[in-house]
Amino acid sequence: MKFNRPTSDIFIPDGASLETALGRTTHVGVGAHQDDLEIMALHGILECFGRPERWFTGITCTNGAGSSRAGPYASYSDQQMQDVRRREQRTAAVIGQYSAMLQLDYPSSVIKNPADKSLTGDLFGIFSRTKPAVVYTHNPADKHDTHLAVLVPTIEALRQLPATDRPKKVYGCEVWRNLDWLPDEDKVALDVSERQNLAAALICVFDSQIAGGKRYDLASQGRRRANATYFQSHQTDTAREVIFAIDLTPVVTDPTRDLVDYTMSFVEKFSADVRKKLTVARLGR
Repeated sequence: MKFNRPTSDIFIPDGASLETALGRTTHVGVGAHQDDLEIMALHGILECFGRPERWFTGITCTNGAGSSRAGPYASYSDQQMQDVRRREQRTAAVIGQYSAMLQLDYPSSVIKNPADKSLTGDLFGIFSRTKPAVVYTHNPADKHDTHLAVLVPTIEALRQLPATDRPKKVYGCEVWRNLDWLPDEDKVALDVSERQNLAAALICVFDSQIAGGKRYDLASQGRRRANATYFQSHQTDTAREVIFAIDLTPVVTDPTRDLVDYTMSFVEKFSADVRKKLTVARLGR
């Protein structure tokens, strides 16, 4: 299988052929940066871990050259940082028993160009071979421009699949914006309470980020725990850790549905709910 970037990295942790690794895949995570998958697609990783009938394949789209760096990594060049981050992502794939880890090595500037369809083509090729049942990617209300630049071609590539090959579920998950603002009836609550040791090991692999000044390990677990506790105000907790997601399946199964309008419908619903509750509290009606 050839990708548009000749420097793309294909890694199969258990040594299977690429054909076998993609063919057995049931869950796919599509992230912008190294460590995005271990934050937002943890549910899929845990769903597949140690289960021979389920396999998770990770896709990281960018090369990591623009990563923040401090401490022991402060003097690293962009190329050195890319090498480190690529190795870290491979290590996470070993720990998580991924079926395959595909690092497509795009500069962020390329995927931020809407006219460049290279990433869409690569993703379509992967989806055509995996035909996953579940896909995890960035949510459409994320505040990181590169995350959104990955989300759009992911949706485009999935829409290009024959209807019978499209995933049953597509989730837009939390990274650079929480989804606790979603109306409760629209939240997809992904329970990731089990194997907290594995979750910690997966994110702690990315030492270049943690030692470099970003405590994603503590922040990610804290958000998951907060989601679980603050989800329902009048019920006891039913999960210890939860990731919230937006259900993107409707915009994949219906290519005529506009992603912007779909997303704004949730924002407008949230706005209306805030207005209604505050009006009642102030005026009693």
